[in-house]
Amino acid sequence: MLTIGSQKIFYYNKPVSMHKSFDGLSFLVEQSFSAKLLSGSFFVFLNRNRDKLKILYWDEDGLAIWYKRLEKGHFNVDKTGKTKLTRREFMMVLEGVEPRHLQKRFSSPKSV
Repeated sequence: MLTIGSQKIFYYNKPVSMHKSFDGLSFLVEQSFSAKLLSGSFFVFLNRNRDKLKILYWDEDGLAIWYKRLEKGHFNVDKTGKTKLTRREFMMVLEGVEPRHLQKRFSSPKSV
């Protein structure tokens, strides 16, 4: 089961073949992100049509892949080249929400 807590969520912003499994996706993570593969972070991959999504993550004692295929529509992910997602953005991607403009009601104070 995929449990989303305070893990960092990274998005690989290039299309990926969904034939890739642990080794192929791990290689992409190691080449593209400064975060460590075994850190517990989520690494999100989409195919060219954006109707299939894989998430690679470390699950305490081994790597795990979570896979979702849409029967209709596509995942809406920001196409600005962004590689890190907030928990809110990630949940909206999974739920199929198309964000037009996100505005936080509250913001946490920044440490000086």
